[in-house]
Amino acid sequence: MHALRPLLRKSLFNLFAAALASAVLLAPRTASAEALLLIEADSGKVLQAENATIPWYPASVTKIMTAYVTLKAVKDGRLTLDTLITVSPTAASQSPSKMGFRPGTQLTVDNALKMMMVKSANDMAVVLAEGVGGSIDGFSAMMNDTAQKLGMTQTSYVNPNGLPADGQITSARDLGILARSFLRDLPEYEYFVHIPAIRFGKRVTGNFNKLIGRYPGADGFKTGFICASGYNLVASATRNGRRLIAVVLGANSGTARAVKAAQLLERGFSQDNLTWLRPSLGTVDRLVPVDASPPNLREDMCGGHRKRPASDDDDALIATNGRTSGSASATGGEAQVTFFTAGLQPPLMKASELMATAPAAAEPVLVYTGPTRTGTALIAAVAADADQQATPKPRGKKSRVARKPDATDKPADKPKDAKTAAAKPAAAKPDAKSDTKSAAKPAGTKHAAAKHDAAAKPAEKPAAGGDQAAKPAKPKAATKPAAKPANNS
Repeated sequence: MHALRPLLRKSLFNLFAAALASAVLLAPRTASAEALLLIEADSGKVLQAENATIPWYPASVTKIMTAYVTLKAVKDGRLTLDTLITVSPTAASQSPSKMGFRPGTQLTVDNALKMMMVKSANDMAVVLAEGVGGSIDGFSAMMNDTAQKLGMTQTSYVNPNGLPADGQITSARDLGILARSFLRDLPEYEYFVHIPAIRFGKRVTGNFNKLIGRYPGADGFKTGFICASGYNLVASATRNGRRLIAVVLGANSGTARAVKAAQLLERGFSQDNLTWLRPSLGTVDRLVPVDASPPNLREDMCGGHRKRPASDDDDALIATNGRTSGSASATGGEAQVTFFTAGLQPPLMKASELMATAPAAAEPVLVYTGPTRTGTALIAAVAADADQQATPKPRGKKSRVARKPDATDKPADKPKDAKTAAAKPAAAKPDAKSDTKSAAKPAGTKHAAAKHDAAAKPAEKPAAGGDQAAKPAKPKAATKPAAKPANNS
């Protein structure tokens, strides 16, 4: 008996060491300020999860729920894709990214959805919310009710576009549940989540989801960015009839999130024959939520170490700490894996190289204002929108209706003479939100006699995702420069 004790101790030690090693490999990397999730769309089976149940700020991935609620209303017969909805002053006042239409402009639900999902237009999200729910608050209540019915227990909504707001929270777990529900409940409207590009008048906007047209089989969903959340992406791809959903929250650039999602998807597709080696993580709805506050990545995303303000469509953002977006250092390394078996199945192509290639050629989908058009009427509508784009906006306060200043904008001192006014450009604050290629036209130079628009009301929710205003050139006259807006998301 005594002779067996050393062997027993050694066996127990080896068993404990193996268990500890597995736990280290599979434990969430809470210090990474990043949440990852990979699931099977049909079964909900979890293939990889890191910080997947930690609360997170959703940013523009909120618009997946906005589209879900809208399309569910269409499917239930409460409205149609041809229903006309109107741009309200509230919608027009939303921060970029937006289409920039004037209040009173009408367009169809179909066109508003396309603009919202491809360009991530914040004004179109509000137009849809008001058209379906009567108001932002009414639609937000519908979003929250839907989230509870779908089992998204870590999610709450305050607005339909994801601009910074207290109480706008989700998790990678809940976003995986939402993406699965969209594919399951609205298969006839799946087209809206993988449109490669839209053309409005003369302007073409590509999908901010860089996997579309680059990663083989990519077919969804939506990007998002505010300073507090980092770069978010819900993505899906189908290969050999098998569909996977990847969620990346808190990446440090638009390219990095796409690279990480491609890595997740590639590992999932290449590990079919090694499932017996990996421990089961159950289904996405069985992941246990973590009771915690969302991490605030504002300083990392929009702090002073950034050479310029972060934005959702910024492909080559470089931080002065030596990390480059899309590089191995920015994405945790091409070889970084969670499951120890992943190294046995290398990806067919490095994800960073794949994201650097040009997207596959695709004809942009036409979008336009006004009622549904076909044939020559559609051609005329597109031409009319193009002509309106080419027509310069009139100067004065009326031209400012479609863009109310953010709450954080601070007016500059009034210039003393015409020379100073002509030399000083208007400081346009970039959006804090996910996608910053705005359709709104820039403000022109101020006339010396024009009074500063101090009476303009701020937007209902401050778009305080942290993008700093561009610094105006200093005039020769002794004029006090404009104060730099505070970052407060």
